[in-house]
Amino acid sequence: MNIHEYQAKELLAKYGVAIPLGFAAMTVDEAVAAAGKLPGPLYVVKSQIHAGGRGKGKFKELGPDAKGGVRLSKSLDEVRANATDMLGNTLVTIQTGEHGKQVNRLYVTDGADIAKEYYLSMLVDRGTGRIAMVVSTEGGMDIETVAHDTPEKIRTITIDPAEGFQPHHGRAVAFALKLTGDLNKQAVKLAGQLYDAFVATDMAMLEVNPLVETTDGKLLVLDAKVSFDSNSLYRHPDILALRDETEEDPAEVEASKYDLAYIKLDGNIGCMVNGAGLAMATMDIIKLNGAFPANFLDVGGGASKEKVTAAFKLILSDPAVKGILVNIFGGIMRCDIIADGIVAAAKEVNLSVPLVVRLEGTNVQQGKDILANSGLPIVAADDLGDAAKKIVAQVKQAA
Repeated sequence: MNIHEYQAKELLAKYGVAIPLGFAAMTVDEAVAAAGKLPGPLYVVKSQIHAGGRGKGKFKELGPDAKGGVRLSKSLDEVRANATDMLGNTLVTIQTGEHGKQVNRLYVTDGADIAKEYYLSMLVDRGTGRIAMVVSTEGGMDIETVAHDTPEKIRTITIDPAEGFQPHHGRAVAFALKLTGDLNKQAVKLAGQLYDAFVATDMAMLEVNPLVETTDGKLLVLDAKVSFDSNSLYRHPDILALRDETEEDPAEVEASKYDLAYIKLDGNIGCMVNGAGLAMATMDIIKLNGAFPANFLDVGGGASKEKVTAAFKLILSDPAVKGILVNIFGGIMRCDIIADGIVAAAKEVNLSVPLVVRLEGTNVQQGKDILANSGLPIVAADDLGDAAKKIVAQVKQAA
């Protein structure tokens, strides 16, 4: 689960992390009022969307010459003008895709006199089973270019969670950033604070870009991007409350209500499978047969009839879907329950696209009988290869 920048900073501040003073705003008047609480004379108005590259982004409605989604303002009038430009308009960045995201929230912060920018992030390194702290002296909006062109400027410090954060880890961060004197001490302290926040809240990723050194010798977190391990959110109701569903795909939000693993893709063949590995194999074999999957959807190992019905309706809610392939291997999952769910959903939505079903495993014959006696034009398949060929052929024929 992702959260907005202002939420991330408020969370980090609870662990002592130094951030510029700032306030969230949902309206233009709130943005001006927020700026009025800041010392000034420089204010920063920042669009709040779940995507990076906001500073270099463009607003669809404002034309190619308009400023991006992060703007400096030298007066309250400029704050009002920039907030008016941003709120309600669609910001397109390198991470949003061409459709962009509508800006519904702003973050107005105090300006900072920047002497140097750095990069610092943390994530779980599954290869080593440790927490990796990634740092670079080359912070700013083009860190991806640094990683591609000069990877030697990026350093990784790994931390064994059994050992926890130690002073030598902080010194390694400060050394990698080439900081000395009081800045060195600040970096050691900051690294420890970020580690504490990362572990305590079950973060999956924390990115500070840029971490800045101000002209008066202070280290400040100028921007922060945070995502959490969704499997841990039951332990953090306060963090779950920060979820902004307007930033998520509506279909994925609906899927989460039924504990379905769903990701929309760009193809036209909908997939419903039980098990992530089998789902990946199903998508691969669709592509092998010359078509493209419209989604990844794993109903899990113990789905109920209601859950299967919800999954089926979710697939059909995508207008790009021209056919559906159901591939179920029943272990814990029973094939007759899957069949009941398919029939119920197909009748409820008046199925109008080809449907191919491959069932195998527990109660497979009962499941096949339910489908055969449903009165629906369901095509049965003997195995996965046969199912993929049939659904691709059906979709091409229907086109």
